[in-house]
Amino acid sequence: MTPARAMARNLPAESGVYRFRDAAGKVLYIGRAVNLRRRVQSYWTNLGDRPRLRRMVDRIDRVEAVWCDSEHEAAWLERNLLEHSKPRWNRTEGGQEVVGYIRYDDRSPRPELRFTHLVTGPGQHFGPYLGGLRIRQAISAVHRVLPLTYAGTAGGTAREFAALFGVGPADRSALARTAIAVLSRDPLAVSGLLRELERRRDQAAADLRFEFAAKLQDEIAALNWIVAEQKVSSLEPADVEVCGWADGVLVRFQIRAGRLCTWTLRPADGPTAAVSATPPAWHRFAHRNAELAARLLHAR
Repeated sequence: MTPARAMARNLPAESGVYRFRDAAGKVLYIGRAVNLRRRVQSYWTNLGDRPRLRRMVDRIDRVEAVWCDSEHEAAWLERNLLEHSKPRWNRTEGGQEVVGYIRYDDRSPRPELRFTHLVTGPGQHFGPYLGGLRIRQAISAVHRVLPLTYAGTAGGTAREFAALFGVGPADRSALARTAIAVLSRDPLAVSGLLRELERRRDQAAADLRFEFAAKLQDEIAALNWIVAEQKVSSLEPADVEVCGWADGVLVRFQIRAGRLCTWTLRPADGPTAAVSATPPAWHRFAHRNAELAARLLHAR
């Protein structure tokens, strides 16, 4: 068994980003996975008739990986790394998903959450998120349980629907607070909304309304995608150094303008000042990935 393949066996069965290097230390390929161990091991078992990949695999000397907190975070990290530097074996500079945000403008007569490609105009913005369809499905999921659109002061048909949903201007603040809490990833707000969506999905299936049940399931999946932890791309244009140390290995992540864009590792006898200076919100991420880096190197 090659050293790289032995390293692959020590990857976690979790979401993340992986990187292949050759014997000279040059990066060959960057990819993402829902299950790091299964995906990386597949390069040695399931190549089939793909000679181009086989040529790359023959050159892999070592495997590196970042264990992410969600599939969404892994997708963002892969995109950021490839936009910063594209290895030879990667075909594109970044992911193909659309980047978007969700905006809530409290000044509108018909308050609602809206998809937007950019952070522009009035209102509160949430994101960034990847996947235009997922973002729109998540908005639909929130509106389905929290009918913000009909809690405004607009008249005509909107007022008729407001009566149908049993809401009005007096409910506007409460609905908005809950929607904002969901998009801010408040655990209680998120779990409450998901429970209601799941109840409606299950009821639709029991009533043999299978297409509607499937639509609700898609909205549940989309909502889970956008509320999952994701900090490698942020609305805040911060410049931060994130470092972790474990068992002789120092891992360093560089964040520029809110995007985690570079990832390096090197030997170190002990924690450096940069480890102590790492923001508390990043401690678990940095230490976990330093432990992973050390485990992979010792598996060679």
